[in-house]
Amino acid sequence: MIDNKTIVLTGASSGIGFEALKLLARGRGNRILAVARHVDNIQYFASNVTAFSCDISTQEGVDRVFEKAEELFGKIDLFYANAGFPYYEEFNYTDWDRVDAMFRTNTISPIYTYAKYIRHLNGRPGILAYTVSAIGEMAMPGYALYSSSKFALNGFQQAIRLEAPANLQITCLFPVATDTNFFKVANAVEFEKPFPVQKPSHVAKKMLEGIEQGRASVYPSGLFGFAKVLMGVAPPVRTFYWKLETAKLERFKKKLSVYHERLHEDVAVAVEKGKEVGEKLKEKEQSARKELDEKAGKLKEEIKEKLHGL
Repeated sequence: MIDNKTIVLTGASSGIGFEALKLLARGRGNRILAVARHVDNIQYFASNVTAFSCDISTQEGVDRVFEKAEELFGKIDLFYANAGFPYYEEFNYTDWDRVDAMFRTNTISPIYTYAKYIRHLNGRPGILAYTVSAIGEMAMPGYALYSSSKFALNGFQQAIRLEAPANLQITCLFPVATDTNFFKVANAVEFEKPFPVQKPSHVAKKMLEGIEQGRASVYPSGLFGFAKVLMGVAPPVRTFYWKLETAKLERFKKKLSVYHERLHEDVAVAVEKGKEVGEKLKEKEQSARKELDEKAGKLKEEIKEKLHGL
């Protein structure tokens, strides 16, 4: 159990972050700054938890997190950079902003956090934790951008260990697919999850145990570790696995095509209904205008007759 620590946890409102928050809040003497864009569900989580709404995908956002933590705690004993999000899609488009948003959150923000944390510690001992992902070690169809953002973070953490100061512990988490809102965020259309899938409570527990034990890497799935060895010895196993996951992507693409067709049909129907409503409103407007004109004409005649009588 992690006890008596001042902790910053990003991505704290859902998934692995939320499960980690529950465990950390139970630790004796822990004080936690729980960071997320939306904090409604953790606003009054526990007396030792301060919810902080912030977008960590920007330099200003990360700076604000450090400022808030220093205001609350002075020193940050553990900074767990857990925030991140995925896309599940066929990468067949040109959209700079979409790519940029992914890398700012999943890669650039945790890299910048490292530099900020080193400066914050100023030689004092501290722990930096990252949620990397198993997909940062083995790419997956449908996750081209997410996988590349995690590969980049994995490469950074490997390189930085060679130059990080002795006072810093770095612990990285490599979970397989985790049954969280991750999959709802990845695409609006439901899709098949990659195999295998773990519960977020199990992943969070393993991660915190790894942090407490001072481990460099945490792999919550024993099956993934076994698969890595097996695929290294017998590469056709990896090829077979990729074919299975590629088949899921192909089924998703067909489902997405049907979804878009129905969406277009719904839009077309809505447009037609809008036209009908518009025509009816136009007719009513013309009718009302005609009626008003007739009433105005009658009133005008009545006024003329009255004036003539005078």
